[in-house]
Amino acid sequence: MSPGWSGHLQLDYRSEQGRTVALDRHHGPLRVLQRLYPEGPTVCHHVLIHPPGGVVGGDELVLDLRVGPGSHALLTTPGATRFYRSAGPLARQTVQATLAEGARLEWLPLESIAYPGCAALNQLRFDLQPGAQMIGWDLLALGLPAAGQPFERGHFSQQLTLPGVWLERGRIDGADRLLRDSALGLAGHSLVATLWLASGTALGRLASEALVEAARSLIATSTLAATAGVSAAHPRLVVLRALAHQVDPAMALLHSVWAAWRHQHWALPPCPPRVWRT
Repeated sequence: MSPGWSGHLQLDYRSEQGRTVALDRHHGPLRVLQRLYPEGPTVCHHVLIHPPGGVVGGDELVLDLRVGPGSHALLTTPGATRFYRSAGPLARQTVQATLAEGARLEWLPLESIAYPGCAALNQLRFDLQPGAQMIGWDLLALGLPAAGQPFERGHFSQQLTLPGVWLERGRIDGADRLLRDSALGLAGHSLVATLWLASGTALGRLASEALVEAARSLIATSTLAATAGVSAAHPRLVVLRALAHQVDPAMALLHSVWAAWRHQHWALPPCPPRVWRT
């Protein structure tokens, strides 16, 4: 059996004379397209690409981000990340980011799809120094229910870490009907979405309350009003959660809240990456 693909990408963002520049080094099938500046030189947009098109058992992808003082990076993907059926070996994806003082990061990939029979581990770690801030999201689609392939076998594990602020570990096993169908679990939903705004220092009560209120007003008018919520879970963190049956309504909600938080907290108008419109 082949050992699988191994891909490693290192991105180093720096602010030089008011312009965010990036140096990248890659090994294997993980890389970025050219730097884009659709909103001016201070914010660098990057699109992550993985030419094989999916992650299978034995593959290991590692993304190492360094966001320097005063720099601002926005990263997304051109399509979903697909974790395919495995014959046994684990597929791993690891994202580790370090944000220096005054740095900003927007981690906005499109959804991850856990195919029936996959064996996958997705690890995300974001280290924020004082004064650094980020907005990030994660969408996990379980199975292919529209194609008659629910997530009834396989397993998907995820770890999300903001040291000193947030540590989340979860495992979804396709055979666990109680978790998938119970009202105390996913209640039959196949899409789990999380959006967060995190800071290296306390946000302050007024700022946290304003972020929560902005998100609640958008949740109230969305089609996911009954299955979404937001809270200031920590003085340095605001988190939105949502359950859905399809990707589109969850992505629409996350887009709207991301835009509101970006404008309200950073005084930046929304600038959706072009790949979201293709």
